Amino acid sequence: MRVSFLGCGAWGLALANHLYAKGYDVILWEHQEDRSQRLQTQREDPERLPGIKIEPGVRITSQLEDLFPTDYLVFAVPSHTVREVARKVAPFEPRKVISVVKGLEIQSLKRMSEVITEELGPQIQFAVLSGPTIAIEVARGLPTTAVVASEDINFRYETQILFHSERFRVYTSADVIGVELGGSLKNVIAIAAGAVDGLGLGANTKGALITRGLAEMMRLGVKLGASPVTFSGLSGLGDLVTTCFSKNSRNRYVGEQIGKGRTLDEILSEMVMIAEGVKTSEAAYRLSTREGVEMPITSMVRLVLRGEIDPKEAVKELLSRTPKDEHYGIT
Repeated sequence: MRVSFLGCGAWGLALANHLYAKGYDVILWEHQEDRSQRLQTQREDPERLPGIKIEPGVRITSQLEDLFPTDYLVFAVPSHTVREVARKVAPFEPRKVISVVKGLEIQSLKRMSEVITEELGPQIQFAVLSGPTIAIEVARGLPTTAVVASEDINFRYETQILFHSERFRVYTSADVIGVELGGSLKNVIAIAAGAVDGLGLGANTKGALITRGLAEMMRLGVKLGASPVTFSGLSGLGDLVTTCFSKNSRNRYVGEQIGKGRTLDEILSEMVMIAEGVKTSEAAYRLSTREGVEMPITSMVRLVLRGEIDPKEAVKELLSRTPKDEHYGIT
């Protein structure tokens, strides 16, 4: 059985190794031909997954046609490229599609399931895999849990079986909206958590930030049709806590460096991997504005990233807001 991956980033490579170890025929597409050849020859990516060897049977190509026919097509590219890539694979008429992308399309403010379905057609079977899944830890075989969501109950359990193993436990959910939003919005809060670290503000501040960050994630999710319960699960609280604390979190790192006084352009120019929360902060802000949902932390992260407010001033602004009841606004 073949599993084809679109994208050779850290997450794509980690999952490819994982599925190959389970006995699947795995092939990955890397759009840059020189990088594709380098990965195929050297069998490692020390910048993205240091110390991890790409399994010898995992194939890597720069030619999209090499991925097809396939039993499963996995999107593991950055969110801002998903629509473009989906258009390229549409002529191959994939039927079983899985997204492991955590982000929103900034132009349309749509989730990845919406973007992919628009380009590939409503006839596809679709699932999203999300949760507290730091790529390097999965690649090292450390115990990890994730959640797969699909509106198609049969495909939901089929995808669960595809990824589940003794070191990668997979749960299921019918809440595609909640699982996708949890995986996307937590990156914005993780940038704020990193800024807390960079400013040296301590555990009290970080704990409060994570809790109130979860509240605004939940508010927006419920307004868009998600279940509030989803945000207490793996794709909500689980992923949020992991991303806010992990030293391997790209989004937390961006926030930490900003808290230390560096500029966003300077930070991003030296990063190999994508920090999805940077673009998502703009999309989430615009989405919350459109829906009339209050998201003060997200709003401040956006202003800090745009260079319109200093991180210390952003903290002051958040703490100076009108006192209120602890209310999640979900009823």
